[in-house]
Amino acid sequence: MASKKKEAEDYGSGSIKILEGLEAVRKRPGMYIGTTSAAGLHHLVWEIVDNSVDEAMAGFCNRIKVTVHPDNSVTVEDNGRGIPVDKHPVKKIPTLEVVLTILHAGGKFDNNAYKVSGGLHGVGVSVVNALSKRLIAQVKRDGKIYEMQFSRGKTTEKMHEVGKSKTTGTTITFWPDEEIFETTVFNYDTLHDHLQETAFLNKNLKITLTDERELTPRTDEFCYSGGIIDFVKYLNEGKEILPGLSKPIYIEGTSAADAPDEQRGEVEVALQWNSSYTERTMSFANDIYTEEGGMHLEGFRSALTKVINDYGRSHNILKEKDSNLTGDDVREGLTAVLSVKLPDPQFEGQTKAKLGNSYMRTLANRIVSAGMSEYLEEHPNQAKEILKKASQAAKGRLAAQKARQATRRKGLLESAALPGKLADCSVRDAEMTELFIVEGDSAGGSAKMARDRSIQAVLPLRGKILNVERVQEHRALSADTITSLITAIGTGVGPEFNIEKARYHKIVIMTDADVDGAHIRILLLTFFYRYMRPMIEAGYIFVAQPPLYQLKPKGRKNGKYIYTDEELALEASKFEDSSKYTVQRYKGLGEMDPEQLWSTTMEPKNRILLQVTIDDAQAAERAVSDLMGTQVERRKDFIQTHAKDVRFLDI
Repeated sequence: MASKKKEAEDYGSGSIKILEGLEAVRKRPGMYIGTTSAAGLHHLVWEIVDNSVDEAMAGFCNRIKVTVHPDNSVTVEDNGRGIPVDKHPVKKIPTLEVVLTILHAGGKFDNNAYKVSGGLHGVGVSVVNALSKRLIAQVKRDGKIYEMQFSRGKTTEKMHEVGKSKTTGTTITFWPDEEIFETTVFNYDTLHDHLQETAFLNKNLKITLTDERELTPRTDEFCYSGGIIDFVKYLNEGKEILPGLSKPIYIEGTSAADAPDEQRGEVEVALQWNSSYTERTMSFANDIYTEEGGMHLEGFRSALTKVINDYGRSHNILKEKDSNLTGDDVREGLTAVLSVKLPDPQFEGQTKAKLGNSYMRTLANRIVSAGMSEYLEEHPNQAKEILKKASQAAKGRLAAQKARQATRRKGLLESAALPGKLADCSVRDAEMTELFIVEGDSAGGSAKMARDRSIQAVLPLRGKILNVERVQEHRALSADTITSLITAIGTGVGPEFNIEKARYHKIVIMTDADVDGAHIRILLLTFFYRYMRPMIEAGYIFVAQPPLYQLKPKGRKNGKYIYTDEELALEASKFEDSSKYTVQRYKGLGEMDPEQLWSTTMEPKNRILLQVTIDDAQAAERAVSDLMGTQVERRKDFIQTHAKDVRFLDI
């Protein structure tokens, strides 16, 4: 009791620590950029680019250059107005210094400097400064070039003039701090995809990305005169477009002239249907990807469903006996990009995943309803194709419901409601258990003998599962292999999917290290991506890495397991004579005895598991569509592009 009393007395005003300047950012970086992993590292670039894009949206910038230097520093240069350099009326220091060293300082907190803006709650560039071991800011303005330097948020060189210029703009070069980030190596593909997306959303804005880290610098330039129309065409590349819809439908509109300032907004959407069975709608607010949608997306979807139903009824395409088409029916095969601009966006959650401004639902609904109604009336042939596609989707939906019911009934009739081939584990705590999915009875037999029966379950699959990218849901759910998989995992699919019912929190795809094994692996990943995507997002899906070889010195009983060709070459080079060792190539898991399979691939202490992630939804979507979809040309292009990377082929 005495010690607690002493603690209470010690807790006074002196216990409250005030973090000066940008110290708070360095103390808790995750609060400002979400994470200190690679995602947080790249977020630094997004924040500076967002400032340049704000200048573009305001009409003062049409060019942004992003350069990655050999030392992994990054320069972002724009031709906007340049950050103001005159003395700040309140702080009495250059405004450039205020913007770079004080949180919540910028031109985004009223609507005078920027009518709309993106960025991270207006703290972007100062947060980048705080988390960089060095930052140089150069501003071209008023005929002069000004420069300032910083280190970890502190000013190291006061603002000074370094030259003359007839142009305007801002250039920021920064070196991310190794003390903060898990990695300071930028990924070119991550930068490429995000900057390309930004260019799509800002018509005629030229964005150049250059990587100087290679011997021959790599450069990509993005500029789209069609804006989001080009974006939809890009997302639909290689897909079979519905007849007559080769040009995406484009709708745009603004709030009424007499709308109050706080309820003003702009809406634009481009949409196009293809012959696939999946929807791809991307929504943005002030260029920020709203992954979880929000009010603007609700307004768009409800308008689309109502307009198509109304048109179908009024033109007698939908008969009296037909039920109304659902939103899912209408959006089957739809690719759409919805972009809204508004002065004061309210995002739900730190990550800005969902737009919360309720008036944007009404605005989006009104603009899309008017634009879509006009389009359908003026394009009756295309309207019939859209209704035909949606009606086929409705039939597929009803068939899928029956298939799900059949799957559920089948499960209830089976022993313990689980597939007969499943060798389950004894522990029932999903957080502790693992399901190994293997191909065939041979590998299944080895895995069942090798496993830890308390926490590891094994499900052998008979043959290859269907490519779910090419069939409607009811066909996929009628396949025995897929129903066994769904029943074993326990979550259900479609509207019934519930991740809380997952019977295992590690689903491990364990296939042979040959071409057939790789094919089965991609088929399974396609299934999880399309039907159980939240399992991937939760980090529940893994790929096992069995060894490719065993290198054994002559005369010895045991050898070393090797997992890559590079490792084999390295290990073999230690022997002067190739006759002094043998190399066994494992093409199938069934070639290993249970003890080998356990020690190399299944034992938690020794095994290598690759966690399946979705780092970029757009790239993942395109990869699945290109490699598993109906268009052969996309796969041909992929094979021709990457054939040179294949070292040898198993036949």
